Amino acid sequence: MEYIKPGKIIELFEEKFDGSVINSKIEIKTAGLKKNSYNVIWLQINPEDLKNIVKFLCSITPFPHFAMISGNDIGENIELIYHFSIYYGERFKETSISLVMHLSKKNLKILTITDLIPGAQTAEREIKEMFGVIVEGLPDLANIFLPKDFPKGVYPLRKDEKGAAKMVNKEEEVKKVE
Repeated sequence: MEYIKPGKIIELFEEKFDGSVINSKIEIKTAGLKKNSYNVIWLQINPEDLKNIVKFLCSITPFPHFAMISGNDIGENIELIYHFSIYYGERFKETSISLVMHLSKKNLKILTITDLIPGAQTAEREIKEMFGVIVEGLPDLANIFLPKDFPKGVYPLRKDEKGAAKMVNKEEEVKKVE
């Protein structure tokens, strides 16, 4: 596979998705005893373009490694970061690509990428359970981490009225009844 430098990868995305890449940067990180360095590409994108951007990533570098989706409640939005790595195991070439997007809590919907990367199903089910994100087209909607009897409409990683605060209030109500 032909190696594409991080700066060129950003150029390719910005050319292909004019206006959809809101912000981009490259970080150089070091890790391990020998302090080997690797690149991290950060692309902030529009959520509606996620699927096409992942398709494009798969076209410029076959078999990108999908690692996980991390999330954060940042007030009016839920921030999702899809973490990928390319050139995995190739000395001095390994590059992480993080696709960052903000979903409004008023419209917590995103398209699944499981048809492109089947291994994303567990992570997509997790953001559904923990943040209340509706992943359209997700083939299996059953809870994977939370029990079946977990209260509907409560999302443990949310900081607002639908999150942990609601769980604490319910526990206090149960103690008052006892």
